[in-house]
This record gives sequence, structure tokens and C-alpha cells, in this order.
Amino acid sequence: MKDNYEYYYNDVPGKGLCRNNLIYTSLISKDRKTFCQWYYNDEGYHGGHNQVVDPNLMQEKFDREVEYLLLMQNHYPQHVPEIKDINLEERKIYLGVQKADLWEQAGPADQEYKNVLEDWDTQMLEIIQAHKDLGLYKYSMHPSSYWVVDGKLKSMNYFFTYDNNDNNISLRSVMSHISEERQADLFPKMEAAGINVDAPTEHQKIQLLAFDSFKTNFPNEVMEKAKAIYA
Repeated sequence: MKDNYEYYYNDVPGKGLCRNNLIYTSLISKDRKTFCQWYYNDEGYHGGHNQVVDPNLMQEKFDREVEYLLLMQNHYPQHVPEIKDINLEERKIYLGVQKADLWEQAGPADQEYKNVLEDWDTQMLEIIQAHKDLGLYKYSMHPSSYWVVDGKLKSMNYFFTYDNNDNNISLRSVMSHISEERQADLFPKMEAAGINVDAPTEHQKIQLLAFDSFKTNFPNEVMEKAKAIYA
């Protein structure tokens, strides 16, 4: 790790400093202007709670992040952070950011996003519409996956994204991407939606399930509008 970068955490009430991401290692420059997604299983950051230990899977996650970030940059550059650099050898992606992510700025306990960005909901739905228009299904939607730069909401964490050319997947096969807390919330929702965790499932169904799951982080009405985009 270069001297001008440090680990990036979220300060969660009742838990303290927690990993910002379960897959890669999160780094931020000391001036808080550059965020680095380091697709490396760094024990110092993950502290024995490493989710992805298979190097081939880590490479796949990196490849997806690069592919879809570049796709978004080419078609909807206003919706993603500036890509400052991509180091293919070290599997590092450097993004232009400001301050902290949306979740951290809003307060993980309060989740008062309007205090950070008044029209965050409108901008988030515009991002989701852009994903739909490009044929993308993005399942990593945690509020720490968004940053605010010069009054614009920016989306990242495309490692858990698929497109219309991808085969159906089973949710069991991607459980390492999902926190234990969210898994506990997901299973009853899967049952209610008639989704078998071990069966290949259409991406549209998983996308709708993801919107339902993230009602724990975003207002119900916003997620219902997101579902309408994909319905």
C-alpha cells in the first residue's frame, strides 16, 4: 500500500469500524479525493472474515467491475465516478470521490440521505434506469456503493453485475458476495417470491429481489419505483 493511501472503513454504530466491502480491499487517499478498489484478499483489511479467497473468483469480480464501469463511463459518464486509473496487473481501480460514501455521510444509523443530497432518490432512479437501458442487472446496491461528487450521485461496485448475455445463476453460488445480515433478510423474501436458492434464476427476478432486500436501507417507495423500471 502506498504511503498516501489507507484502509477505508464505515463507522457503524454499535459495531465500530467495519469493512466497506466484503469482496475487495477498500483504500482511500489521505486527501479523501481518490478511492481505490483493490481486488486483493488483504488479511490486514478483512481480518479473518475474508469472503472471497478463490483467486479466480476475485479475478472475475475485478473483470466485471472494469467492464461495467467502462460501459457506464462510455454511455452515462454522469452516473459513475471519474476513473482516474485502472491497474490491470495489481487489480486496482482508482476513482475520483469527495469526502466519504453516501452511507457514511448520511450516518449509517440514520440513513438521512437528503441531508447529503436533496434529490438523491431522483438521481438514484436515473442510475437504475441507465442500468436497465444497458441491459444490466446490478445487485450490489448498498448505500456505501454510492458517492456524491459536486452534487451528483455516483455509482460503483459493479463486481456483482450481470447482463443479458450472462447465464442464469443460483443465489447459492453468490452467497460469498452477500453479508450474513442480508442473507437472513433474503431467505424469507426468496421463499415469498418462489425462488429456490439452489436453482438457476432469471436475472430479472434476482434484480427485483435485490430491490426488495434493500428496502432495509432505502425508503420503500423508492425501491418500488426501481422495481417498476425492471418489471
